[in-house]
Amino acid sequence: MIRIGQGYDVHQLVAGRKLIIGGIEIPYEKGLLGHSDADVLLHAVTDAIIGAIGKRDIGHFFPDTDMAYKDADSAELLASVWQEVEREGFRLGNIDCTIIAEKPKMAPYIEQMKERIAVLLHATPEQVNVKATTTERLGFTGREEGIASLAAVLLEK
Repeated sequence: MIRIGQGYDVHQLVAGRKLIIGGIEIPYEKGLLGHSDADVLLHAVTDAIIGAIGKRDIGHFFPDTDMAYKDADSAELLASVWQEVEREGFRLGNIDCTIIAEKPKMAPYIEQMKERIAVLLHATPEQVNVKATTTERLGFTGREEGIASLAAVLLEK
């Protein structure tokens, strides 16, 4: 059996927060605003995986109204979802992710993100693809107001 899922997330850029994307802290003058650490990439990955197993969405598992998840490490949230996936007998086929941001440039951090996601999903970096793009200065990402991310996952049983 194979299952696919897709995920999307977006967070606003603000001063006074760390920028964490793909489980990696990226030096930048702004960070992402959110109830947790606001890791837009890991949130999209988590939502894609939850979708693939048909268990609603990330907000159902980790509601932003629950103080237990205030400033939570998104890598830990993903790891807990992945335990559920493995209990159900699934493993990662592959995952393809896109970060949408005008700044900062993501290229120097892509390999670290791939490796971090692979570790969290008990997979190899070859099963994980992370890429980045801009919106050619259009929209909220183009105006550098926020960062978005997309993920598509294939699970195998």
